Amino acid sequence: MVDVVEILQHWHAGRRIGELCESLRVDPKTVRKYVAPAVAAGLVPGGPALGRDEWSALVAGWFPELVDRTSRQTSWPEFEPQREFIKSLIGTVTVATIHQRLRDDKGVTASESSLRRYINANEYFAEDARRQDVRVLRGPVSAGDEAQVDYGLLGRWRDPVSGKIRRIWGFLIVLAFSRLLFLRPVIKMDEASWVECHVLAFAYFKGVPARIVPDNLKTGVLKPDLYDPLINKSFGEMAAHYDCLIDPARVRKPRDKGRVERPVPYARDSFFAGRSEEFTSLSAMQVDALRWCDKVANLRSCRAIENLAPRVLFEAEEAEALKPLPRAAFELARWSKAKVMPDIHVKIGRALYSVPWRNIGAEVDCRQGTRSVEIYRDGVLIKSHPRIESGRQTDEADYPPEKVAFMMRTPSWCRRRAAELGSSVAELVSGLMEVNALYRLRQAQGVLGLADKHGAARLDAACARALSGGDPSYRTVKGILTAGTDAEAPEQPGLPSAAPAHLHGPEALFAIEEEAR
Repeated sequence: MVDVVEILQHWHAGRRIGELCESLRVDPKTVRKYVAPAVAAGLVPGGPALGRDEWSALVAGWFPELVDRTSRQTSWPEFEPQREFIKSLIGTVTVATIHQRLRDDKGVTASESSLRRYINANEYFAEDARRQDVRVLRGPVSAGDEAQVDYGLLGRWRDPVSGKIRRIWGFLIVLAFSRLLFLRPVIKMDEASWVECHVLAFAYFKGVPARIVPDNLKTGVLKPDLYDPLINKSFGEMAAHYDCLIDPARVRKPRDKGRVERPVPYARDSFFAGRSEEFTSLSAMQVDALRWCDKVANLRSCRAIENLAPRVLFEAEEAEALKPLPRAAFELARWSKAKVMPDIHVKIGRALYSVPWRNIGAEVDCRQGTRSVEIYRDGVLIKSHPRIESGRQTDEADYPPEKVAFMMRTPSWCRRRAAELGSSVAELVSGLMEVNALYRLRQAQGVLGLADKHGAARLDAACARALSGGDPSYRTVKGILTAGTDAEAPEQPGLPSAAPAHLHGPEALFAIEEEAR
């Protein structure tokens, strides 16, 4: 009503339709629609002036629907029979869904916009319809209390090196009090990139806010929950290091972090749009993002903080309110889950690491740091190893003792054990390993193992007999013990008459032949 009266007053004062449209920001067709009844009534521009009340009375007669909204609701009779059905759904589903169910289930043909007008014009629905539209304004945030985090797609970029088209995402974190922001373009939105961006943001702010409000993306929040969200281990480890609280926004409630939502399209338009060809590499893009933060974004006039620049408000009030950075640098670690296989190893990255054998079949949490690897079961550290890029890290102590007893018999152990079993055993074992300890190690281990079956005394006697016979080998010692000849006196030099002649040299051979004649 007020707008139509204003149009008619301007027209009656003699302003041309073009000027009127430009001044009031209305379409010429709209002006002609409301002027037509006045022309038909004999009113012309420049005629006797009429007061606002007079114009309002005329407009009410020419356009009754502006006064009585029900007069233009020709479709409302279709909705009236479904009044209770509509009321039962208001506040539970959207108006669009209500219209879809009326159309499909009740055969209503009226448009969705008619349904919206019907609901808004009826006090019967007013309370329920407006309840869901109420927005609760957040109170003021104290300096240093909160930072809000989000990812946003900046655009596509052709990598000059590979020639591939890549999607560039912008990690954006905004201090809720001063609106100071930090932007870092990334290609991957994985766990390592997510945590690294937070670490770089804290370094940029030169401090840590008391609370971080992220979205519920999997790299940060494994399981959303209003009261007890399950935080990603790497993200939680970072929060513990910097002594800040992770307080995820509610699911599908973007207004919980509204102070970072608007800067996302701003960063896309101001920093990236139309400039993708300028960046020769991702690192160059990230360096330029810091320049943009310092020289553009954080020096802009921000209406939300009384047209101050975020940098000015930050340095004046918030910089000192942030928590100081920890003295020790944060070690970025990657967490994963693995199952302990029967060979007592777990696979972490491209390498295998052993764990104590009692954990076979268990699912463990693996922390892969820059220098070490730690393996946890039910939150308890069960093994740690120096990190390797590939291959296998095995601690023999992780096997059951009986499984690795043979492998633990090193050359030094063999010499020490042989000395305990007797002087002849020590002499024989020492002779075996004199030339090449590793090559003859198994024979020495075998000789020492015979003591378990035959005893130390018999083994020492058998070794003495083998040494006197000139053949100190495992096979000889074992044969002596098996035949039971270890108790006989060692044979004196000389040859037995029954021995084959070819074992005693040519002289003995001819002597035996002459005796045979």
